[in-house]
Amino acid sequence: MLLKDKTCIIVGAGAPKGIGRAAAQLFAEQGARLVLANLAPTDQLAAEFTQEFQDVTGLAPQVIAIDCDITKPADCEALILRTVEEFGAIDVLVNTAGIVESRPLLDISLADLEQMINVNLKGAFNICQAVLGHFVTRQSGVIVNLASLAAQRGGGLVGGAHYASAKGGVVSLTRSIAREFGPQGIRANVICPAMAQTAMLDGISDAMLDKVVSEIPLRRLGTAREVAGACLFLASELSGFVTGATLDVNGGLHIH
Repeated sequence: MLLKDKTCIIVGAGAPKGIGRAAAQLFAEQGARLVLANLAPTDQLAAEFTQEFQDVTGLAPQVIAIDCDITKPADCEALILRTVEEFGAIDVLVNTAGIVESRPLLDISLADLEQMINVNLKGAFNICQAVLGHFVTRQSGVIVNLASLAAQRGGGLVGGAHYASAKGGVVSLTRSIAREFGPQGIRANVICPAMAQTAMLDGISDAMLDKVVSEIPLRRLGTAREVAGACLFLASELSGFVTGATLDVNGGLHIH
């Protein structure tokens, strides 16, 4: 098992068909101890996840769920402290939390921009900063952040300029962490997914999706589990000499 006895925090694991939930399922299959962090109340999240996992595998994962608003540094610090209290140490942080909005640049208000930056960029900064203190003490640790194809090509079908800008910041943040903390045995990488079947595609017409799929070399949409597979690779020792990298999971929609 690639993550046997590793403690992994998955931020943004609440959405049933989201990348965070898919990553949690895949990590549990690989033996990880899980902390599912989510903005919405998590009272039933661990129980629901455990039941879903048992129904499929017949196994019971080690999992707890913790409320966390990553826009609040105090919440991020509390998440790290609670995880260490529960499991003794943290090995991996996967941050999939984020919001998206498609809107023309001239229609983006200051409030729109601030909300996008607060969640997608400041939130990523807060949770990474909180876990890095623990990782430095241990002289090891892995961070996997989720950005977006929009960060690479400047917006697009999903996400306006404010979304692309915030996710571009996540790419730069992750590279900065990799460069600064590599000497402490800490790795940080970022994934740029696109056109995966998650809630981010809700509201896009079938006709529009068909048009986009026709432009994807693999001629299909991706799945949350396929993006989760990239998370697993970067979280495990299979990628032990990979840091500061941007991994594209887009079916070839953006080849550069």
